[in-house]
Amino acid sequence: MSTTTQMKKPTPASSKQIQTVYGILFAISGSHLINDSIQSVVPAMNPIFEQTLNLSFAQIGWIAFVLNMTASVMQPVFGYFSDKRPAPFLLPVGMFMSTLGLIGFALSPSFSMILMSVFFIGIGSAVFHPEGSRVAYMAAGTKRGLAQSIYQVGGNFGQSLAPVFTALIFVSLGQKGALLFTIVTMIGIILLLNVSRWYKRQIQEGSFSRKNRMKAQQATAPIHKKIKTAMGLLVFLVFARSFYVAGINNFYQFYLIEDYGLTVRHAQLYVFIFMFAGVLGTFFGGPLADRFGRRNMIFLSMAGAAPLTVILPFVPLPLIIPVFFIIGFIILSSFSVSVVYAQELLPQKVGMVSGLIVGLAFGMGAVGAVLLGTLADIFSIRFVMILCGLLPFVGILTWMLPSDEKVRELTSSS
Repeated sequence: MSTTTQMKKPTPASSKQIQTVYGILFAISGSHLINDSIQSVVPAMNPIFEQTLNLSFAQIGWIAFVLNMTASVMQPVFGYFSDKRPAPFLLPVGMFMSTLGLIGFALSPSFSMILMSVFFIGIGSAVFHPEGSRVAYMAAGTKRGLAQSIYQVGGNFGQSLAPVFTALIFVSLGQKGALLFTIVTMIGIILLLNVSRWYKRQIQEGSFSRKNRMKAQQATAPIHKKIKTAMGLLVFLVFARSFYVAGINNFYQFYLIEDYGLTVRHAQLYVFIFMFAGVLGTFFGGPLADRFGRRNMIFLSMAGAAPLTVILPFVPLPLIIPVFFIIGFIILSSFSVSVVYAQELLPQKVGMVSGLIVGLAFGMGAVGAVLLGTLADIFSIRFVMILCGLLPFVGILTWMLPSDEKVRELTSSS
């Protein structure tokens, strides 16, 4: 009897590993919402800048490039160093840097000053995301897909607010309306200070103690060749998805204005539908992947959306919203799943791979924004939308990724 009791009684460390800490997950998700809402202020301002500063499509693409590439390049760098030495209080520091960039963005009188301000917003995001993913990983317990979905859905919802900001704030208040968001970032800093205290306690007390980190650092076994190949293919798939989303987020509103005759305010509704559907897809994608497999969800999210993305530029106006909603839901259902799949490929480098995959989504979106903006200037917005519709077909290559069971075998043997 006593033996049975001892077997059932978990140690404090093990119970911390198993328990899903929903309070922390919702707090980091809310902080993610605030962080990405600040980023969404930048594309929300694009139609305003086009009119007030007479920016070309290529210049609008460069604004997105500076924002997204900064986050892309620096996220895996911060993640790499935080894997070696976690820094809980980088979370509020990142939010503070975004606040400085936001103030500069609201007051910038020229294109060059806008780029400088956007650089600070990008750095703030690069600091936040790897540590935010690590907090979600630490608080997940056994529900990694669900935990990553809760975390990522906050960010995707924040990004989805860009067209709402344009329609409700910037059309009326113009550029200086961005100053209103400094109130939101102050709330975010306070929230992240509380998350950082919890994070610090886990490092000191739990399974992420210094002793365990040293053991992880001592694991110098070479990475299996199949894992490297899988990471490369996963990066390529994220590249294609991010290219498509960048085309929609940055330029589809102009397509609606030019080809369908919508106003700036009205066009924002359609983009919001796509992005809000992506929020729902992100949330449900994680739990579905826990049940049906990571690789299966990644395949479905890309190849499943492809037929609809091809026909989108040709559908009549009344059908755009339902088609757009389904595309957004399906194609972004793999957003959090891709992160979890990468973490399971390289479980000792959670911060680095989280920064790589999430940062890559920003970075490839940046490259896509510049390239697609240049093509729109040379050809037309319609040409760009048709081209974007072909990108999800590369999702067929997902079947070359190792299955979830194979990933566990590879990581246990390496």
